[in-house]
Amino acid sequence: MPTEDMKPNPEPDPIFTQLAEPFDPSEIKWRVTHTNRDGNRGAVIAFADPRAYTDRLNQLFTPTGWTRTYDVSTVSSVTRMKKDKLIQTGKVLVTCTLTITGLGCHAGSGEDWADEENAMTAAEAQAFKRACSCFGLGRYLYNFTEMWVPLNEYRQPVEFPKLPHWALPKGDNTGKPHPAAGSRPPAVQRGPIDQKTTARIEGFRRILGDPIYGEILWRIAQARQANAIPNAQLQANVAEAMERASRGFSKAHSLAQQIGETSFIAILDKLRIESMTTIPRLEMLKALVAEFEREAARTAA
Repeated sequence: MPTEDMKPNPEPDPIFTQLAEPFDPSEIKWRVTHTNRDGNRGAVIAFADPRAYTDRLNQLFTPTGWTRTYDVSTVSSVTRMKKDKLIQTGKVLVTCTLTITGLGCHAGSGEDWADEENAMTAAEAQAFKRACSCFGLGRYLYNFTEMWVPLNEYRQPVEFPKLPHWALPKGDNTGKPHPAAGSRPPAVQRGPIDQKTTARIEGFRRILGDPIYGEILWRIAQARQANAIPNAQLQANVAEAMERASRGFSKAHSLAQQIGETSFIAILDKLRIESMTTIPRLEMLKALVAEFEREAARTAA
């Protein structure tokens, strides 16, 4: 029986839920790992290209909200069986460290035989995906069990397995690729821009800090600088969004004065925010204001 001292499990951070969301079926590919003796059936595993991972990271954090670094080493004088022959080769070993602003960093490792074509690219992709899985991104792909499919004379799948419901994005029950899914959005129409609006947008950088300023620019206009916004309508949309965010900052500063320095610092530490100018994303700003409001209400009671 629960006691009064027991606290319910905290709500999961929405950003981790979005990271763990399965890819669109159109992003899923299948690789044959081995075949039966006759070669007419093969076991397949599901995977997604690194582009699907980078697209998700860009969507959630913008291109400036995450980084990755690679550490490469090699091992020589290794023997392996290849096409029924024992050959002398080596291995390429890669460690990828993925850092997401406000969430921290994780590392993943990858390797491939040095004699394989594109060994470095394959090892880097494997390391990057494993680092992403530490944040929950693409981790569900490891839950697939071995599935067998018929193969053609070239030992390629004749048909692919239907994805189970747990491997589908929310709202998708078919398991089949969407024809338009995964395709690049059409180019945004470029047109005249207003220089005064550009200057106004640039003025929000000091108020919002680089992370949130960059997030709004990218999410609304797919731009990294105010003068790169393609048209006046998108300029207006960006300015409006930044105005709303600045009101959120004003509210946060006002509440911070009400609750006092001790509570202010404690809440920043709880949310892992270094300062008001380095809040990593809009969702975190909303969470900060909510925490300040709860503390202000508790103090006033």
